[in-house]
Amino acid sequence: MKKLILLTPALCLFFAACTKNADPIKITELKPGEYEPKEWAKNWPLEYEGWEATANPTPAGKSYYKKGWDADGKIYDKLSEFPYMPLLFSGWGFGIEYNEPRGHMHMLTDVLDIDPSRRKAGGACLTCKTPYAQELQAKYGKDYFSKPFDEIHALIPKNHQKLGAACITCHDEADASLRILNQFTLGKALKDMGVDTAKLSNQDLRSLVCAQCHVTYVVRKDKDMKSDSVFFPWQNSKYGSISIEDIIKTIKSDPAHLEWTQAVTGFKLGFLRHAEFELLSNDSTHWKAGLACADCHMPYTRSGSKKISDHRVMSPLKKDMKACIQCHTEGKEWLMQRVKSIQDRTASLQLRAGYATATAAKLFERANAVKKGGRSLDEALYAKAKEYYEEAFYRVTFIGAENSMGFHNPPETLRVLGDAAYFAGKSEALLRQALAQAGAPAPARVDLELGKYLNNRGKRKLNFDRTVEFKDPFKNQEKF
Repeated sequence: MKKLILLTPALCLFFAACTKNADPIKITELKPGEYEPKEWAKNWPLEYEGWEATANPTPAGKSYYKKGWDADGKIYDKLSEFPYMPLLFSGWGFGIEYNEPRGHMHMLTDVLDIDPSRRKAGGACLTCKTPYAQELQAKYGKDYFSKPFDEIHALIPKNHQKLGAACITCHDEADASLRILNQFTLGKALKDMGVDTAKLSNQDLRSLVCAQCHVTYVVRKDKDMKSDSVFFPWQNSKYGSISIEDIIKTIKSDPAHLEWTQAVTGFKLGFLRHAEFELLSNDSTHWKAGLACADCHMPYTRSGSKKISDHRVMSPLKKDMKACIQCHTEGKEWLMQRVKSIQDRTASLQLRAGYATATAAKLFERANAVKKGGRSLDEALYAKAKEYYEEAFYRVTFIGAENSMGFHNPPETLRVLGDAAYFAGKSEALLRQALAQAGAPAPARVDLELGKYLNNRGKRKLNFDRTVEFKDPFKNQEKF
């Protein structure tokens, strides 16, 4: 006859605590809609400590390209790193100040500290920067987007007016389960692609909570160029296949999606932002392997007897490839060299495509001057050159804004940049043909006048801070 083992209440508690899926012991019940991270810390102190550490500079010397914010406290200027950018973005806030990103704790303070030209879109600029975005949009509707930034920012409680991504951004306050807070952007975009959000797995959510912000978006404009909504341009795409071609198609489908006028060409254009989710999820190796953003950027870590997801979100490079070596057996040094090799190729092709696109832009400047001077220009050639130019511009901007320097999806990155260089070359060839026919041929080498664009930014002068030296290949070329 088998013995019946009776467990005392103390032993029951012990075994329950050791059970792998045991719920955390809650110190307090959070009220619905609790924004204050310190309240969440009472139940999840280790996660809170990691999140709070995103305020600190990241380890120096770990990342060759994406330094972000190193221990020297220096913020890196993206426009000096890639000097074709201020030419392409002239006439737009991004052409005045465009910095490498810092940690989550700085999401909102970076917006408050940057040049005011970057906030001209109004309250719409808060959409990815504050956990209050969904509440503000639901309460104020169109006014949330169109009212001046400072006016909408003042509606956030004073103690949270510098609060960036917080616990409530990704987690349900009842049990810390993952859920999408911003339904008016990501929730709607997923439904537009036919995704049943009620059936999303936890692994899906470990990427999608990041996709509330790490995506590109469109600030739609009304007839007065006031912001009237923000949306993710995924309407022509499918989940797991959001391509640059589909994004461009969506942007070009409505003049209201054209947010600004490029000074060099005079064209009204859309814009592309930090499309990390789109690039990663578009059939990349890691996406197909079933990995989520959190697997690489928030790897599991132990604190005593507890195993938690590391909430000090940063590049795996800056954590000595800890996330990578859980799957890869080649070793840290091999993996780091592999990343650098991918990023070197990306940087090389990005510079080539970027300078090629900038060259086409300067030829449009010349063509516009010829037309203004009264000479006839073949309009069919001009229109086709413009079409090619826009295809190049959106592609080179897409990769330039994406923050992995190609690593999230190396084959797709090189495809997009290769196509950008191709379209830029086609645009240049057609413009040269049109200018020659008009009796105003372009010089063999076009002076991009990069110094003018880099130094015409108020106090933000030409400033190469990198260990990488980006040389202007057009420096000594003939001027117009």
